[in-house]
Amino acid sequence: MRELQMVDLKSQYNKIKEEVAFSIFECIEDATFINGPQVKSFAQNLSEYLGVKSVVPCGNGTDALQIAMMALDLQPGDEVIVPSFTYIATAEVICLLGLIPVMVDVDPFTFNIDVKELEKAITPKTRAIVPVHLFGQSVPMEEIMTIANKYGIYVIEDTAQAIGAKYTFSDGRTTSVGSIGHIGCTSFFPSKNLGCYGDGGAIFTNDLELGAKIRMIANHGQERKYVHKCIGVNSRLDSLQAAVLNVKLKYLNEYAEARYRAAAYYSKSLKGIEGIVTPIEVPFSTHVYHQYTLITMDGRRDELKLFLENNNVPSMIYYPIPLFEQDAFQGKGIKVGNLPVTTELCKSVISLPMHTELSIDQQDYIVERIRDFFKNT
Repeated sequence: MRELQMVDLKSQYNKIKEEVAFSIFECIEDATFINGPQVKSFAQNLSEYLGVKSVVPCGNGTDALQIAMMALDLQPGDEVIVPSFTYIATAEVICLLGLIPVMVDVDPFTFNIDVKELEKAITPKTRAIVPVHLFGQSVPMEEIMTIANKYGIYVIEDTAQAIGAKYTFSDGRTTSVGSIGHIGCTSFFPSKNLGCYGDGGAIFTNDLELGAKIRMIANHGQERKYVHKCIGVNSRLDSLQAAVLNVKLKYLNEYAEARYRAAAYYSKSLKGIEGIVTPIEVPFSTHVYHQYTLITMDGRRDELKLFLENNNVPSMIYYPIPLFEQDAFQGKGIKVGNLPVTTELCKSVISLPMHTELSIDQQDYIVERIRDFFKNT
């Protein structure tokens, strides 16, 4: 059995190494390292894959969120609603722009933002909502867009963990997650479902005028060379990373299928073990399983993690500290309500190895160790 890893990027790379090498070699031969043809090609390919009109590659997923908010002309003091159970980047950029993060609780089983709590948090100062499609499946976007339209609020989808997931509306229409709100954002961090070999991100929209503004902001506010229409940032996807992503994008659906098979095998094999809750799948979204996350019962999460570690099974906790308790946000004027679900999840979730190269024997070993823990302790 191969050594267990949370993410096995090397084995994945070995299957596509010749394609990746050729794509990178082309870029080097052309010596077009910034905004080269590989970046333009990738933007077009991703646009077609997602079914959106405009894709703007950028430096990373955090930049993508910040640029999206800049493009919507959000002003200091404006409120932006975010889930309280997410990575810090979602709320960090809000503070960087002088906006006020309003953190609301999440669903205890899907881990995604609680729509009822979201609507309760809306005030006259609310300008945007950032729904995070956590761990690989969509939030209830149809409901969120109804609320956003009712109150005249922007929606910025954070799809860093769910690129490739599909959303089905109540009328049967299906579309890509990230293409429903006013703007979608993603990260190409190496461990993501679509990851490069460095850092990268992208912003996408179906509003061509907004897309042009996003592109301008990402390039120093530059409308054309040396003509700067607004204050922008310097955030661009490296051509070498675009070369890698152009190869990996072709396999994204295949990767999603591999992750789903692994998740289904986990769920089947873990069935009947008292003390854990396996992931819940919602009917309106496919699940691309960026993470396979269990809920542990009876306060034994940390014991389980240590037991697995002692048996050479890696695991991760996403996330161990509630966002609203992070020191970085203290004294920053954040708004929080009652967040019991987030508080409990931070004490009880644990994520198992999940990637495209998981083998049955690896998963069997992991499952048996979990059985051993609950049987013998």
